[in-house]
Amino acid sequence: MIKRAITGVVAAVIAVAFAISAAGASGAGSSKRAISSPSASGAGVSAASAYEPHLNPADFSPVVDNPYFPLPVGRTWVYRGTRDGQSQIDRVTVTSKTKLVAEGITARVVRDVATHHGKLLEKTVDWYAQDNHGNVWYVGEDTTAYLPGGQTDKSGSWEAGVNDAEPGIIMLTNPQIPDAYRQEFLKGEAEDTAWIINRGGSVSAPIGTFRHALRTLEFARIEPGVVDQKVYAPGVGIVTETSLTGPTEISNLIRMTG
Repeated sequence: MIKRAITGVVAAVIAVAFAISAAGASGAGSSKRAISSPSASGAGVSAASAYEPHLNPADFSPVVDNPYFPLPVGRTWVYRGTRDGQSQIDRVTVTSKTKLVAEGITARVVRDVATHHGKLLEKTVDWYAQDNHGNVWYVGEDTTAYLPGGQTDKSGSWEAGVNDAEPGIIMLTNPQIPDAYRQEFLKGEAEDTAWIINRGGSVSAPIGTFRHALRTLEFARIEPGVVDQKVYAPGVGIVTETSLTGPTEISNLIRMTG
């Protein structure tokens, strides 16, 4: 049943995303209910020209304990998968460091390092903060991709409050079908959006099987035709990530410590 639901939603996600971008409509479905708190005002999926969430830095904390996106200091997740036609290992670590972004929000610093047989592919520092309603916000990243020939690429880096970049929600406090929201926004660089498509059931990965899973679809207008599914487990966070359309991309949790 889940597979049939996903198949039907993929086309809808792409159609809705482009319609929103063109027409300037506000967030879809019940997203207004889910993000109706003052600190999350304006975070629903909307036209790029209209997206500007109004946030009070005093409402935010670098302590992130949302059940579906917990960031306890010292925790490390290790993922194994495939990206850009080659195997990849991702190590994601919650550091004790914080970052004061230009938006005025103090965020938790999370380090993400991707390698292929020990060779560095990408290094990213992500910044997250939780509002006083329990929504987890993504407020920026500093990312570097390591290319052949010693070249590097920092495209995709952004910081809330710099060059019109806006923060987005990475996980709602009470995600429900069919909530939709922006996860980040810097025009032409970072435009990820997410849809809640299923709650319940289980998810399996090499690390084990988890119940009460949450499934989302992600789409970015700047990558038309690419739709990813992420599956989260309470107390864990992301367990699996799979591309449903576009280039093959798979990531499965193989270890978690801390």
